[in-house]
Amino acid sequence: MRVITKTADLEALRQELAAQPFVAVDTEFMRETTYWPKLCLIQAAAPGVEAVIDPLADGLELQPFLDLMADRNVLKVFHAARQDLEIFLKLGGQLPNPVFDTQIAAMACGYGDTVAYDALVQQVLKRRLDKSSRFTDWSRRPLSESQLAYALADVTHLRDLYPRIHQKLDAAGRLSWLDEEHAYLLDPDIYDTTPENAWKRLKLRKTTADYVLALQVAAAWRERQSQLRDVPRGRIVKDEALYEIAEQRPKTAADFDRMRAVPRGFGNSRAAQELLQALERAFADPNRPAYKHERPPPVPSGLGPTVELLKVLLRYEAERHGVAPRLIASAAEVEAIAASDEADVPALSGWRRTVFGERALALKHGKLALKLKDGKVAVEET
Repeated sequence: MRVITKTADLEALRQELAAQPFVAVDTEFMRETTYWPKLCLIQAAAPGVEAVIDPLADGLELQPFLDLMADRNVLKVFHAARQDLEIFLKLGGQLPNPVFDTQIAAMACGYGDTVAYDALVQQVLKRRLDKSSRFTDWSRRPLSESQLAYALADVTHLRDLYPRIHQKLDAAGRLSWLDEEHAYLLDPDIYDTTPENAWKRLKLRKTTADYVLALQVAAAWRERQSQLRDVPRGRIVKDEALYEIAEQRPKTAADFDRMRAVPRGFGNSRAAQELLQALERAFADPNRPAYKHERPPPVPSGLGPTVELLKVLLRYEAERHGVAPRLIASAAEVEAIAASDEADVPALSGWRRTVFGERALALKHGKLALKLKDGKVAVEET
């Protein structure tokens, strides 16, 4: 097994991989006790090339591999790519590009919504994965031969999986169906860790300007604390504490003691004082932006049955075309189509309109009918 622990060897591997049209990539990392993921292993495989890279090896510089990730002449193949992409963005300052996510591709091939990697390998390659090292501590050294073999197998299977799925999509004329999903993965905004934007991950329980401002301040404070200490957000305070702080707007250390979700004794900490000062500054600022809640247009009454019929049609068309329903339209998009023929949703444009959107509008206007035939849903033109 080829295990890379020296920078010169990594540069040699980069040159070999760069000569190939694609490289399958996977990572092993730990994040249970940290804010930032701790990269413990990188696995890479291309036709005729495969290796495990040890980022924790003394003196190893990862720049050659980061250069490969930025090489636009080499396609990077991942499965469920988002967390891997986040790691490389943090390490190299840019996202790997171009990319191909086999989990997204599997949805376009009809293997179901967010299909698990082992299930996909079994269905396409007829191979069973060894799961014995799935929950191993990848940060401990030395790693055993069985751990390394387990890790490497992830990308050797992925290397064999990609051509099969690519060929299937190409034959069906569906490669372009993935463009929008891959573009989303390559949007840096979805990996944003700016503290001032941390509140956007929380579900608003109230929409008054003062409540939202307090929540924004508290969430930004927690994000900074979490990043500085490199601990999970919940180790600072739980989400429930942020909601309570936004509701109560504490002004003294003693105010924290009356909150149920805030840890006992928190008010006496330096972190609590920093939070109190941040809240005071925010509410004392005469130029602070006032949050204005934009309510979506009300859904016309009586649309419930229409929405349910459209959901049945979505399921029917998804099965008929062999594609996951989730890739075609979300529940919110189905509701929007039920409310308006001109809804600004992806399901009414491009390939999604061809597969589902046009038929959905036809069903709405009585040009299609749903019925049961031999115990199965059937669609007929009226």
